[in-house]
Amino acid sequence: MVECIFCQIVAGEIPSYKIYEDKEFLAFLDIFPKSEGHTLVIPKTHYSWVWDYPEPGKYFAVVTKIAKHLKKISGQDVRGLIFGFDIPHAHVHLMPGKTNQFDGQQLSAEELKKIQQVFTTVKNE
Repeated sequence: MVECIFCQIVAGEIPSYKIYEDKEFLAFLDIFPKSEGHTLVIPKTHYSWVWDYPEPGKYFAVVTKIAKHLKKISGQDVRGLIFGFDIPHAHVHLMPGKTNQFDGQQLSAEELKKIQQVFTTVKNE
């Protein structure tokens, strides 16, 4: 879907700060984070809502894998949130920590690259 920013990220038309990628899913840092390591997990194929994805068990297995990775790296619990009327492409937010350390302001490319280096790459944990 051309007008979907997440589809453009999947296509490589818009840069992102990837944490994880396989043939069906992509996880990348939110550029407007609430915490260090705030990650979005999306299917590469466009579905408007998480519950539209035809294999939710597969989707949430990947979400769980990434959440465990974020917890291991950050040493903190990871909050999950399915929310997002602003971008109608299925996505799950994963946010390390019990509270927001950021206010949702856009981080610079340098800040995001530093965070990406800390949280990349999810292995088969």
